[in-house]
Amino acid sequence: MEINNIYDESQIQVLEGLEAVRKRPGMYIGSTSIRGLHHLVYEIVDNSIDEAMAGFCKNIDVFIHPDNSITVIDDGRGMPVGMHHKMKIPTVEVIMTVLHAGGKFGGGAYKVSGGLHGVGASVVNALSETCEVEVSVDGEIWKQTFSKGKTTSTLVNIGTTQEHGTKIFFMPDAEIFEEIDFDYETVSQRLRELAFLNKGIRITLTDEREDKKQEFLYEGGIKSFVDYLNRNKGKIHDTIYIEGRKDEYIVEIALQYNDTYTENLFSFANNIDTVEGGTHLVGFKTALTRIVNDYAKKFGFLKENDKNLSGEDVREGLTAVISIKLTDPQFEGQTKTKLGNSEVRGIVDGIVGEAISNVLEENPELGKKIIDKSLNAARARDAAKKARELTRRKSILESTTLPGKLSDCASKDPMECEIYLVEGDSAGGSAKQGRDRKFQAILPLKGKIMNVEKQRIDKMLASLEIRAMITAFGAGIGKDFDVKKIRYDRIIIMTDADVDGAHIRTLLLTFFYRYMKELVEEGHVYVAQPPLYKVTKGKKDHYVYSDLELKNYLLEIGGKDNNTDIQRYKGLGEMDAHQLWDTTMNPEERVLLQVHVEDAMAADEIFTILMGDKVEPRREFIQENAKKVLNLDI
Repeated sequence: MEINNIYDESQIQVLEGLEAVRKRPGMYIGSTSIRGLHHLVYEIVDNSIDEAMAGFCKNIDVFIHPDNSITVIDDGRGMPVGMHHKMKIPTVEVIMTVLHAGGKFGGGAYKVSGGLHGVGASVVNALSETCEVEVSVDGEIWKQTFSKGKTTSTLVNIGTTQEHGTKIFFMPDAEIFEEIDFDYETVSQRLRELAFLNKGIRITLTDEREDKKQEFLYEGGIKSFVDYLNRNKGKIHDTIYIEGRKDEYIVEIALQYNDTYTENLFSFANNIDTVEGGTHLVGFKTALTRIVNDYAKKFGFLKENDKNLSGEDVREGLTAVISIKLTDPQFEGQTKTKLGNSEVRGIVDGIVGEAISNVLEENPELGKKIIDKSLNAARARDAAKKARELTRRKSILESTTLPGKLSDCASKDPMECEIYLVEGDSAGGSAKQGRDRKFQAILPLKGKIMNVEKQRIDKMLASLEIRAMITAFGAGIGKDFDVKKIRYDRIIIMTDADVDGAHIRTLLLTFFYRYMKELVEEGHVYVAQPPLYKVTKGKKDHYVYSDLELKNYLLEIGGKDNNTDIQRYKGLGEMDAHQLWDTTMNPEERVLLQVHVEDAMAADEIFTILMGDKVEPRREFIQENAKKVLNLDI
């Protein structure tokens, strides 16, 4: 391509109206994947929530229509329909077509707002094939239509009404998005979250594709949120709720300890999920650690010369939601996932410190439970530290007591390397023979690894299988885990396609998620897909990976005859090295499923249900999801 040397005013391109959004959608909604698609719904709902936070809206209704178009209706004040003083067009049209136009820039319409940049409605409009707005205000209904960010009709009065509020309909543009198929669970999870964070607001979700409807209304707010998050866990006490105000800042915190060994802290600022935390989360952690240590020393649980409990010890088994509402939030990063206001740390610290101190003083039994749990966590941490030292010794890999030894690859470049975690020694033997030694390492695992959901880290580290994986990966574990140090870019779970194989996969994924979370979050974990059948016709072998694929292949070759042999693989051990390479390990031919975590809250819940102590939630989960199973081998 020839590059023009001239750089003057003619080279500067100005994208009119919302063209910039259509040209670079990822800048405004993160991506054009399924995640970006769902972001459209959240942008519109967030505007309704801002009306609710301002005290003008009580009900929000969201509809997913059969064609995956969306309608959001609220009973707020309704978008302004009068002429805009500067733009000389109806204000509703300004909101829908002008980027960075909105009531959140100091006009006094909103004190607290999640939609800070005024891009919400206009971006949704820009990325929609069609968009319609109906506003009910002052006894009249007004309607205007748009397409791909452009106005397609003038604002017209279409009738009278006793209602008030805004109704927005949009059809996402198939030219922009990779797929247009809203996931009910993803939408409902966010709407439930918003209902928890804004007590007393009723949000309904109706999915017309499947005739499903849910209503979210929580008078208990974030206290109900913590009860919900811990509903499948063994609770140690009733949920503690803290509310405090200072100047324009409103701080709400709910917390409850359970009998697990993992912490789950969720922080929000103006309803925005601050997944990277920030000053509000730091203030909470600092106060909690200080107050628990002060209490432990005051009542003799810790002697004068004893080391303080660490924050990690104090938070073991804690579920907490920290929610702050403020007028001028400063978010770090374009994705608005970390709160940066420095003054917030001290405000939250002060409110939490005083409240937790009072709770512990008034409930000595609860104080003792929290201190006992924290002290046990500290002892386990010390034991785990010693066990970790063992895992760092290279000699562990050569130990004759290991059930399966690592067969490493020749390359030392992590980006090139991958490791197969293989179920059983026989399959491990075939994998070792069949692999490409340059970049593929094999670690056979004997039987099922420990269920780490039910064990503290010190007990877990006594498992030879787990220690072998930690040493092989070379990146530490738990708080010490550093994903940058992993020796293999791809960690591939290769198990039999049966119930036991599925159980082993779940055990491994639980271990990774709880103790090496970034492996999963950053897409380093994969599941191999070995074939279910080998179809031999004449001298030609063909491998198929599902019953549906088998059916289609048999139709393709004209059905089964005397010259056709179908072999059903019960396990990896039935394949020789050559077959295993051809079907499951050859990068040119294999099918790998990458493991993703879209939502930390949902992932925590699933692992608790599947691997925790309670049977009833597990039964309900299986009953609800049984219809979604595509391939069941019993």
